[in-house]
Amino acid sequence: MKVEDFIKKIKSLGITTIAGVPDSALQPFCNYLNKAEHGFTHFVPANEGAAVGLAIGSYLATKKPVCIYMQNSGIGNTVNPVTSLANKAVYDIPMLLIIGWRGEPGKKDEPQHRFMGEITKEMLDVMEIPNSILSLDTTPREAEEMFARAGEALNDYKQYAIIVKRDALESDMAVVYENAHTLQREEAIAEIIKSISPEDVIVSTTGKISREVYEQCDKITGHHKQAFLTVGGMGHAGMIAFGIAQERKDKRVYCIEGDGAVFMHMGELAFLGKQGAENLVHICLNNDAHESVGGMATGAAGQDFYKIAKACGYGYVSCINDVEMLKEELTKINRQSKPAFLEVKVKIGARPELGRPKESAVQNRDSFMEYHFPEIL
Repeated sequence: MKVEDFIKKIKSLGITTIAGVPDSALQPFCNYLNKAEHGFTHFVPANEGAAVGLAIGSYLATKKPVCIYMQNSGIGNTVNPVTSLANKAVYDIPMLLIIGWRGEPGKKDEPQHRFMGEITKEMLDVMEIPNSILSLDTTPREAEEMFARAGEALNDYKQYAIIVKRDALESDMAVVYENAHTLQREEAIAEIIKSISPEDVIVSTTGKISREVYEQCDKITGHHKQAFLTVGGMGHAGMIAFGIAQERKDKRVYCIEGDGAVFMHMGELAFLGKQGAENLVHICLNNDAHESVGGMATGAAGQDFYKIAKACGYGYVSCINDVEMLKEELTKINRQSKPAFLEVKVKIGARPELGRPKESAVQNRDSFMEYHFPEIL
């Protein structure tokens, strides 16, 4: 289905506002929303649950349903606001959900998507959200019927979900979001790995950052056992790192996240700052974009995360934008015993040949634990 036709059908439901978190399975849709003129009011909030809250507020002020888009992993973030606020048993708020189907059964995908891919439809069914699947084989008549059902549900104050398979939407449009930074993210990751000791712990966030950590660890140290690759659970690497740091105060723990991940669960900054873990180094590689899922700008593009971290109580904060400054700051951090937050401004982009971890997630867990904590095994 052409994305332009898909957009027209959304507009035909009386929807004028769209909010969500981008997904690579929805790339043509997200590219369309990156256009300057698309006819919607468009927001990219911190996470999918926040999009539901926005949709509720918008409906209360306009009596118009909102379209919320997400990767199916984001369903987890919507469960509470949908079931405890939007559901018919509470405030009875209609909204249209557009869900990219990662981990579709029978399709090869990354390990973090497999289980959610298997239960995507079942989760919607449990939440009593009627739903349809849009695929490459969906006929124009079937699409008409799908949106007719969606319209009926919205008119009946219900939520309705359209699960979009990869390649179901087509478009010739390619929108490239860029920033003005010059430091390559992978170069920054290499410098971080060079600066730390073999005993230090690395926890990296999901997406291209973990892929680059994996390859740079192999290149620089000859192995990647030092790093825990958080291949799923966007926004939770900081708490994983803290869980290790507070249990093993004899080790310095480096958490390497992207700005989209920090933004998704930014409340963690207040918690981590208050805890004052002296052995925690929190590094945010900020390119102002959700790059791993297509490159759309985050809803916090242009914000200074290091200032937020300072206000939240981190003992040392800094922001840099070139490799020499990065080396200097890493040296300073290594000499201190304070919870540190370092924001590194990086450009968008990765090597075309960037690989993926060859081991399973469980194998990564086991090798990480055997390397750092053999005494507990």
